[in-house]
Amino acid sequence: MAVQAPEPYFLLSMLSASTLVEAAVMMLVFFSALFAGSVLLPGRQLAGSDLEGNSHTYKLNGLALFLVTAIVAGVSQAFGWFSLSMLYTHFAALFVVSNVFAFVLSGWLCYRAARTRGTSQGIVRGFFFGLEYNPVWLGVDLKLFSYRPSLIALALFNASFAVVQFETYGSLTVAMVLYQVFTFLYVLNYFQFEHGMVYTWDMVSERFGWMLVWGDYVLVPFFYCFAGWWLVHASVPLPPATAVMIVLLFAFGFWLFRGANEQKHRFKRDPGITIWGRPARSLDGRLLVSGFWGIGRHLNYTGEICIYLAFALTTGLASWVPYLLPAWLAGLLWHRSRRDEQRCSTKYGELWGRYTQRVRYSMLPFVY
Repeated sequence: MAVQAPEPYFLLSMLSASTLVEAAVMMLVFFSALFAGSVLLPGRQLAGSDLEGNSHTYKLNGLALFLVTAIVAGVSQAFGWFSLSMLYTHFAALFVVSNVFAFVLSGWLCYRAARTRGTSQGIVRGFFFGLEYNPVWLGVDLKLFSYRPSLIALALFNASFAVVQFETYGSLTVAMVLYQVFTFLYVLNYFQFEHGMVYTWDMVSERFGWMLVWGDYVLVPFFYCFAGWWLVHASVPLPPATAVMIVLLFAFGFWLFRGANEQKHRFKRDPGITIWGRPARSLDGRLLVSGFWGIGRHLNYTGEICIYLAFALTTGLASWVPYLLPAWLAGLLWHRSRRDEQRCSTKYGELWGRYTQRVRYSMLPFVY
């Protein structure tokens, strides 16, 4: 598919003092509304893992927050109160403001923690990696909260690309429709599965510093929408056969990604569950060896890579830039899988050795 890429000079032309001020106001309103929604909207309470000897309880209302935001954005767009195309025209300014915000928030988190617990690991390292696992402000866990503006902003940016294409050309291409469906389902499913985030690597094993803050507030919303940029001015229709293949790849990746995570979290809640019609098998009741987890140790990562590859494939082969995202994600998840394995080896000892003998492959069955 031939695509007109977003030229650098166009992005730079959108930067001015006025757009930076407007972007700062938009961002302040957006974050304030989401934070207030996290405080006020109802949600079930879930106890997480013990961190630093303290138990922690999370309020899960991300799905309600996402749906309310989507409804407000849709109604505002329909009645002309606010056009999502402003996210497109202010993209560069929002990027600059978000970077400033990420540094300021990271500095505040480091300062806040240093006042109460010190910085034995050094101020620079504390700023970058964080000093606290679960900083809380006004009753809101800031680490879990940060996934909300991150992914909701990503969804809104993606929607803005469809709005711009429709306002410019009067219709949406098949590729844009597929991209919108894929990305909306991906974000929606994250919030449906928000309880699973409580037990992920980031929540359990990482402190909340610049590395995670910048990833949430800059990397995800601004870089994970690469494909959407390339689709705004798509000029050649996506062939039907190609569209079907992309749909199948997305469906396979989604099934693998969500299915593997769901099996793992169901097993953690109840080792006596049934998987694929049979009682779940495990090693010493601790490590699952049924379903996806009897085939590969990190197939959930493989499924997520397939999902992002499907996003990129909607743009065709006119540019390599949209493929930077699945390529980067593949490298990130491969590295994370290695860190996972080191942590599990330390945690489970001899049992982990038995598990790797039983489940030989990591992310690609019969290959790796």
